[in-house]
Amino acid sequence: MSKEFRFGIVAGMAPDAAAWTATARHAEDLGYSTLLVPDTLGTLPPLLAMTAAATVTTTLRVGTFVLAAPYRNPPQLAHELAGLDFLSGGRLEVGVGAGRPAAEEDARALGMPYGTAAERIAQVRTVISEVRTAFAGTNAFSKSTVQRQGPPIMIAGAGPRMLALAAEEADIVALAVQADTTEEGLRGPIGTLRAAAGARFDDVELSMNLLQIGDEPPPWVPEGLRTPSAEAAAILRGSPREMADTLLRRRDELGLSYITVGGFFADALAPVVELLAGS
Repeated sequence: MSKEFRFGIVAGMAPDAAAWTATARHAEDLGYSTLLVPDTLGTLPPLLAMTAAATVTTTLRVGTFVLAAPYRNPPQLAHELAGLDFLSGGRLEVGVGAGRPAAEEDARALGMPYGTAAERIAQVRTVISEVRTAFAGTNAFSKSTVQRQGPPIMIAGAGPRMLALAAEEADIVALAVQADTTEEGLRGPIGTLRAAAGARFDDVELSMNLLQIGDEPPPWVPEGLRTPSAEAAAILRGSPREMADTLLRRRDELGLSYITVGGFFADALAPVVELLAGS
C-alpha cells in the first residue's frame, strides 16, 4: 500500500532571526510537513535553527538534512536531540549521513578527524544507536522526551554501503543521487535498498530532494549545472496538476512519497502540496 505524501522544505539561511522564524511559519501555513536544516559551516547551526523554528510553529516537524556524523560527538548530540524533541513537543526528525563532498573541509575547521568511508559509515551507526538509547533511557531528562520510541531516523545515501545501513536502521531514506539522475537512474539505488531491506522495505519512507521547480534554476546553482538534462528527476515542470501527476506516478512506480525542496521554491511547489499532501 502506498504511503501518504509528505512535503518538506530544506532551508538554512536567513538575513536575520525574524526572517528565519517567518520562514518556519510560512512553511507551516503552506502545508509542508517538515522544515529541514543542512549541517554545514555556511548555514545556520542546525539544532539552534530547528529549536527557533519549533518555538514559533505548532504542527511543523523539524529535522536535519543531514547531520554529518564525522564531526559530531554522538552521546552529546543524542542528549541535545532529546532536548529538542522535548522543546518541539515531539516534532523532531533526525537525518544523518557520512558527510557530503565538502564535509571533510568543515570537519578540519572544527578540529575533528574525518576518517575513511568505512569509519564514517560506522559513525553514522553509532549516532543512531546513541539517539535511540537516549530516548529510551531511564535518567530524569530522557523520561521527558515526547517520542519515547525515538524520533524518525533519515539516512541519506545512494551507494551500496550506506543503503545497506539504511536498510537496517532507517525509517526514512533520502536518495542522495546526482542532480542529473533520471527516473530510470533512481531504480538502481531503490532496487539495492529493496534487496537489502527485504520485508522491511515496505516500512521505509522513500524521499527525494527536488533541485528545481519550473524552468528557472535556483540562483545558487553554478553556471555549469544550470542546464541539466530535461530528463533529470530532480527538476519538476508543468502545471500544478501535471507536477502532481508526475509525483503520483513516481510513488506508484518507485515508492517515492516524501518530497523535499529548497526554500527558494516553497511557494512554487505549494499548489502541488495542496493537491497531494496527506493523500
